[in-house]
Amino acid sequence: MTAASPVIEIRNLHKAYGPLEVLKGVSITAERGQVISLIGSSGSGKSTLLRCCNLLEDSQQGDVLFDGEAVKWKGEGLRRQPADRAQVTRFRTNLAMVFQQFNLWSHMTILQNVMEAPVTVLGENPAVVEARARALLDKVGIGSKADAWPAQLSGGQQQRAAIARALCMEPKALLFDEPTSALDPELQQEVVKVIKDLAGEHRTMILVTHDMRLAADVSDHVVFLHQGLIEEEGAPETLFGNPQTDRLRQFLSATMVG
Repeated sequence: MTAASPVIEIRNLHKAYGPLEVLKGVSITAERGQVISLIGSSGSGKSTLLRCCNLLEDSQQGDVLFDGEAVKWKGEGLRRQPADRAQVTRFRTNLAMVFQQFNLWSHMTILQNVMEAPVTVLGENPAVVEARARALLDKVGIGSKADAWPAQLSGGQQQRAAIARALCMEPKALLFDEPTSALDPELQQEVVKVIKDLAGEHRTMILVTHDMRLAADVSDHVVFLHQGLIEEEGAPETLFGNPQTDRLRQFLSATMVG
């Protein structure tokens, strides 16, 4: 591990569900402070790739590295799984994931939701975590909702709470899986603003999104996946402004990017 190591590196990743091959040899690298967006049609493998990054899914071939350290595997093919559970836990605590559905615990207040993992998983001092959690809720614009229950918040507020929860772990990278797609258009903008602010802080992020405007605005690098392979990748101004492949041109035309 060196300071020069990418935060996340995926090399030649293959992922199948039985006979269905979803990823067919994908490689991506997220350098420190870089924002990468994964775009593509439903079923192209974007969310699966993100879940393989966070070891929520086991892959059958290829390497996953975090800060230059490779995941240790045992078994082969469909039986392959991580060999070191402690390593998995360590990686996951540094790769915070924000899901399409907010996944807040309904029996806890918003503040308790944000504090839970640092206190119970990392064993941090609750008073220290509470101060950080309240500051993060202020940061995402819902500081006044700290004592509310998830059911009392709008979808946009719940997703902002989920982002605060991810940030409270002080992760080295944030993984977003369609963070705005479950929201009404007016609520999407609340979440988009938070993500743009985080990108402006040069946080390492990988973002799966159907929102091409968001991908264009926040990304350093955009990856277009098609049927489990990288069809095209590059800087957002190149990918959106001058697509090189017919498939990407058709995809962008269908998603009405101006």
